[in-house]
Amino acid sequence: MRSTLSKIAAVLTAGALTLTLAACGGSDTGSTTLRVGTLSDAPPSIYLENGRFTGYDNELLRDIAKREGFEVEFVGTEFSSLLAGVATGKFDIGSSTISSTEARKKTVAFSNGYNTGFTTIVTAKGANLKDPAAFAGKRLGVVQGSVQDEFAGKTAGAQVVRFPDYNAGFAQLKNGTLDGWVVPQDIGQKYLDQNPAVPLELGYTVEDKDTPSAFAVAKNNPDLLNKLNDGLAKAIADGSVARIYGQFYKTTPLSKELQQGGPGLLVKNASA
Repeated sequence: MRSTLSKIAAVLTAGALTLTLAACGGSDTGSTTLRVGTLSDAPPSIYLENGRFTGYDNELLRDIAKREGFEVEFVGTEFSSLLAGVATGKFDIGSSTISSTEARKKTVAFSNGYNTGFTTIVTAKGANLKDPAAFAGKRLGVVQGSVQDEFAGKTAGAQVVRFPDYNAGFAQLKNGTLDGWVVPQDIGQKYLDQNPAVPLELGYTVEDKDTPSAFAVAKNNPDLLNKLNDGLAKAIADGSVARIYGQFYKTTPLSKELQQGGPGLLVKNASA
C-alpha cells in the first residue's frame, strides 16, 4: 500500500513540475510565445490570408522573433483597443502600422521605426477633396483611434465618422454614405487596385513626418523592447527589411534609412 501511494505521489509531483515548466516557457522547445495584437484587413501592412496573419509588419516581426529566440502568436483585435491591450498586458506586442506619436508614448513604449508613410483620403471620382479647406461639412470615415482619426478631427467643419476597422469604412464609402475615407496611402491604393470597377480615387495626401510606424510594447518591459530593436537593427543591416518590404510594396520605395546598412529610424520614448 505504501509503495502504491509513493508511486502515485511521484506521478503527481512530476505532473505538477511539468505544468510549472510549461507555464514558465520552460518546455523542451525552450521558446517563449508572445501574444501579438494586430488587424486583419489592412493590406499590404497587416492582413489575414488563408487563415494566417501576414503583411509587411507581421512578417518582419516573425523575422525579428526568430533572430531573438521567441515565437509569436497573432490575435486579431480592433485598433481602438490595441494600445490599451498592450499597456495592460493583454498583448505583449502591438503590430499594426502604429505611428509613434507623442500622445501614444504616454500609454506604451515603441520600438525603433520600420516604415514611414502618408495619410490620404479616398473619395468618389470628381469629389475634388484635394485640400483640407474642402472638407468642411463632409462626412469623413476613419478607423477609431488611428492617426487618421486625429488628422480628420483637427479639420475644421468635417463630420468625422469612426469605424472599428478598415473594411467597415470602405463599405460605407462604396455605398455612398461617406464623402471620404481617410487612411494610410498604401492601404487606400491597395483598395483601389483590388476594386477597379468602383469609381474612387485618392484625394488630399500628406506625409506622416517624424512618427514612423513601430511595434508597441508595455512601458515596464524594457527587455522585450531591446530585443525588438536589436532584431530590427540586424534585419536592416543584412537587407532582410528591404527584402520583406519588397514582397508587399511593389511601387512605393523603402525609406533610405531602412535600406541595407542604413542607420534605421530612431524612436525616442517618453520618460517614465
